Parts: sequence; C-alpha cells; structure tokens
Amino acid sequence: MTKVATIEKRNDEKDENNPMHIKRAATEKLREIFNKYATQQINGELHMTSEDFVRSFLGQSYNEESTKLVAGIADTSKDGLISFAEFQAFEGLLCTPDALYKTAFQLFDRNGNGSVTYSEFVDVFKKTDLHAKIPFKLDGPFIQLYFGKDRQRVINYVEFSQFLHDFHEECAMEAFRLKDTSGSGFISALDFQDIMVNVKKHLLTSEVRDNLIAVTEGHKVSFPYFMAFNSLLNNMELIKRIYLNATSGNRLEPITKDELLHSAQTMSQITPLEIDILFQLTGVIHQSGRIVYTDLSNIAPEHYIRNITHRLAEIRAVESPADRSFMIQMLESTYRFTLGSVAGAVGATAVYPIDLVKTRMQNQRTGSFIGEVAYRNSWDCCKKVIRHEGMLGLYRGLVPQLMGVAPEKAIKLTVNDLVRDKLTDKQGNIPTWAEVLAGGCAGGSQVIFTNPLEIVKIRLQVAGEIAGGAKVRALSVVRELGLFGLYKGARACLLRDVPFSAIYFPMYAHTKAAFADDEGYNHPLTLLAAGAIAGIPAASLVTPADVIKTRLQVVARTGQTTYTGVMDAARKIMAEEGPRAFWKGTVARVFRSSPQFGVTLVTYELLQRMLYVDFGGSRPAGSELATAKASIERVNPDHIGGYQAALPMLNGIETKFGLSLPRFTSTLAARRQVS
Repeated sequence: MTKVATIEKRNDEKDENNPMHIKRAATEKLREIFNKYATQQINGELHMTSEDFVRSFLGQSYNEESTKLVAGIADTSKDGLISFAEFQAFEGLLCTPDALYKTAFQLFDRNGNGSVTYSEFVDVFKKTDLHAKIPFKLDGPFIQLYFGKDRQRVINYVEFSQFLHDFHEECAMEAFRLKDTSGSGFISALDFQDIMVNVKKHLLTSEVRDNLIAVTEGHKVSFPYFMAFNSLLNNMELIKRIYLNATSGNRLEPITKDELLHSAQTMSQITPLEIDILFQLTGVIHQSGRIVYTDLSNIAPEHYIRNITHRLAEIRAVESPADRSFMIQMLESTYRFTLGSVAGAVGATAVYPIDLVKTRMQNQRTGSFIGEVAYRNSWDCCKKVIRHEGMLGLYRGLVPQLMGVAPEKAIKLTVNDLVRDKLTDKQGNIPTWAEVLAGGCAGGSQVIFTNPLEIVKIRLQVAGEIAGGAKVRALSVVRELGLFGLYKGARACLLRDVPFSAIYFPMYAHTKAAFADDEGYNHPLTLLAAGAIAGIPAASLVTPADVIKTRLQVVARTGQTTYTGVMDAARKIMAEEGPRAFWKGTVARVFRSSPQFGVTLVTYELLQRMLYVDFGGSRPAGSELATAKASIERVNPDHIGGYQAALPMLNGIETKFGLSLPRFTSTLAARRQVS
C-alpha cells in the first residue's frame, strides 16, 4: 500500500505541474467503476480477475495467456487479482508522459520487483506474434550486451526502455541476415516485402505497403537501403518538421529533393539515402518530383496516441475511396447540406442584431431629405431600436432569415466543398485559382435561394423605422412582390456574393492552415479566429455591391429616389450622396459578417468532427491530430482519467515495439472461451 500511495502522490504532483498530462480521475468515480466490473470478493473487498480487467473493462479479445499477461501490468502484487488500489495506481501511471514505456516495462516485469530478468523477457517474448515470425537468437550477442554473457544481469526501467527501442531494430537486422543466406549484403525485393509486412507491419500505411515492390523496381535490396528505409519510417515526424522548416510553415508548398535535403542537413542527421527513398515512395504513389505535407502524412506510420476528438457518432459509408458511387457522393452532399443548415442558423442568430443595424444604416438616405438623419452611427441606431421597439426589435425578420439561412449557408458550404473536391489532386493539393473558382461558384449558387429571403428580410428590418406604421408581415411582402419581384436586385446580389465567397473561402483555408499546430491540427478557437479574420476583407470589399442591393430591394418612400437597376442605382447614389455612400454600414457589415462566418464555419467543422461519416472523400483539413490516425472502434464511457489512454497504450506496445500478443479471432470467441 505504501508503494501504491507513493505512485499516486507522484502522479498527482505531475498533474499539477504539467496541465498537458491527462487529468486524474476522481477516486469516488473510479471506485464506482471498479465495483461495476469487479466480480471477486475477498475479506469483504472486491477484486478484479484478469478476465474482468482485460475482457470486460478494457473490452479486448486477447487469448487466455495474453489476458493474464495484460492483466499483470496492473496486478503489481502478481497474485492474479487486481485490487482497487492497484486499479487506481495503474490509472495514475497512464497519466504520466512516459506511460507507454512504463506500461511495456510492467508487462515484462513478471515478478513486480522493478526490474526485468532474462528469463522474464524470454517468457513474454516467446508469447508474442513476432517470435513466431522471426526465430530470434535469444542467446546471441545482442542479448548478451544487455543481460550479460551468463544472462544473469537484471535491467531496470530506464535501461529496459532503451533495450526495447534497440531490440526491434535488431529483430529487423536478424530477419535480413536470415534472408541473406549467401552473405552478399543483398536480399530480393520479395524478401524485403516479406520482412516489412511481417516484422515492420506497424510502420506501414496502406500506401507504403502496396508499393513495397514498386519502390525497389524489382531490384535487390542492399542492407544500407533496408536500414535507411526503416529509419525513414521511424523518423517521419522529424521529416515533417524538416519540411515545415523548408517551407516556413506552409503545408501546401511543393518542394524538391534538394530543398528538403538542404533543410535536413541544417536540422538533423537525416541521410541523403533516406531522402532518396522518401522521394522514391512519393514518386511511386503520386508520380511527382515534388512533395507536400500531405505526402508525408500519407506515408507516416500510425501513431498509438488516440484522437482527442470525442465523436458522438462515427459511420463508415464506404470501405475505400474506390467504392464511392454517384449515390454515395449525393449522400455526402446531403450530409454536408444538413450540417451547413444547422451551422448557418447558429451563425445567423448569433449576429442578427448587427445585421439589422447594418441594413438600417445602409437604407438611411441623405440626398432626398436633407437634414433628416434618423441615426448618427451604428451605435446610435442600436440604442434607438431598443428604445422604440424593444429588445425584440433587434430580431425583426429573424424567422425568414433562419428559413433562408438553411439553403443559403448550406448550399454555399456544400458547393464550395464539392468544387474544391473536384479540383483537388490526388495529393490533396488545390491551386489558388481553383480555390477562388470554388468560392465564386458557392457565392453564385446561393443567390437563387437567398435573394427572395433577403428582400423579405430587408423589408421587415426597415419596417420598424416608420412610427405608427402598419405591421408588416413576411407573407404580405411575398404576395406584394410576386415571384419575379422576389428576385429584384438579384444582379446586385450576384455582384456581392460571388466576389465575397471567392475572397472568403480561399482566405479562410489559408488562415486556418497558418493557425494549425505543428501536426496540422486546428483547435476550435483557431477555426473561429480563421473564420472571423477571413470575413474582414471579404465583407468590407463588397460593401458597395451590398449598398446597391439594399437600395434596390427596399421600397422607396414618398420623395425618395427610386432606382431601375444596378447601374442606375450606382450613378444616382454617386451623384446625390457621393462616393462615401457606397461604404455606408461597412463597419456594421464587417462586425456582422466576420463573426457570423466565424461561428458558422467553426460550427460546421465541429459538427463534421463529432458526427463523422466517412464517404471516402475529403474532410476538413486540420480536423484531427496527425499523430492520431489510429482510432478505437468504440470508446467505453467508463474509461475515465488515465484509462482514456489504456487502449492506446496497449495498441502502442504493438505498433511502436511490434510486440503484438495473440488474440482471439473475435470478441465472440473470447466470450465463449470465458464461459
């Protein structure tokens, strides 16, 4: 108990000193979960069996021997049962920064005495899949270097962590020696593939695995090439940093081999052979002489750390991009349209009062009624609306706006995503002109839906300016205008919306990329900031078109100037009010559009993260940690605190060290074995 308490105290201190660590679970909640799974009662206290811990709590289908080994990681007393103190101590261990190595160490520390003997190592290693594939010389010179010639030396934790790191590399070299029966220093391309698939499987993405023969061009593989190939895959996270150093953080800039090699020599000891292999791999996969960041992400091995995004739902509509049918693509557009509708409604509601003030400021005329200025500025307008019409006055016309925001924002986001997908190459790159075109198409497509709702909204927004005037309803406005009247000012609407979206979406994409972390992941706050910043130039630069549209769509009162079209409105506004009139409401427009699109885009992307459906197409860049491509099928809500990392750590022992333990072929088989 003293040892356990010491571990808990140390882990608590680490949590306080470093907020980046996983937060420890509350003792009361942890005990409640422990009691839920524990089935053995000894001296009035509940204990977990190996099956309780591994199969019920962790939900893993290891076979009988593997189950005991995994349970032994938490069972520090090695009595075959896990007490609550041990259960809580292991939860604390999983919160530490070196939890992966500590978990692996406790797997091999069969006696629980804080060290690993040769016999303990051999006992566990012989139960792994790796031993079945590679007849490693357990009495060879490598083992003697760590355990001594007589193999009586014991290894402590820090030494064992280095041993694990070196051991798997030694396994690969041993496999090469076994294949190189003539001692020539070469193996065939097929032997190379066999070693990589059986010994280094955890380093292979599907793209790399499918091109192992192609990258060698069928030629024999030398030992230096073999070692450099493995070193490259082991150091892909470092290669990413070298790339970012070469491009000054730009993930979209293609670079040559010489440019990457120059950056590598200034940063690290990555060899020219490793760079050659990298470009051979990307060349085989994408037939390009340059690489971009997405190439590196496609080659980088899956990491054991689990995704931090907690999804409410995750559905796989297709097994691979090759299965994308026309119907699947239609479903993808419908999915995006639905999420865009929700996101648009959230964004519009958040900034609607600003939109109302903007509209009234733009409709305020100084040419027809000299001196009759209702509002001095936007703030004055806001105060007078509240004073004369109440707080609800700031939300006049919200209902038709929300009815319109569904097709407006949804069609804009969907069309932009659709066109971007079509113009994006196989490497995930899209040129700037294509981004502008996608944005322009999105802006143009929305007008057919939004113009009728815009004109109704605007007339409702300005209706409150006339004291004692008859109450204006949306239905009466529609009846008065008729079908064609609902598209009054459509050309001005196109003049505003096409350039707005052509500016906004490319700038949002690049701003978001600039705000992403080193792994390309965007925190929700960076998404919000990118959306808001991109809205500033887009909203301000198209204000003249917005002013003209507003004047065309508002009913002119007696004595006010009327307009017959875009050019007529532009000429009359210039003649009567001067060039400054074209920029009326710019501040209110920026303050409305910028946060609205920020809220809309962050909502849209977060919805795609939480309600994730894989249609085999693209998804928003920066939506997941690049180091977290491996995911667990289902997240047990009882895995709280450090136990959030339990499955990733077990997965890490396999993917980082290649030490996979035998499992049943299915969870059902495991249940049958238990019963």
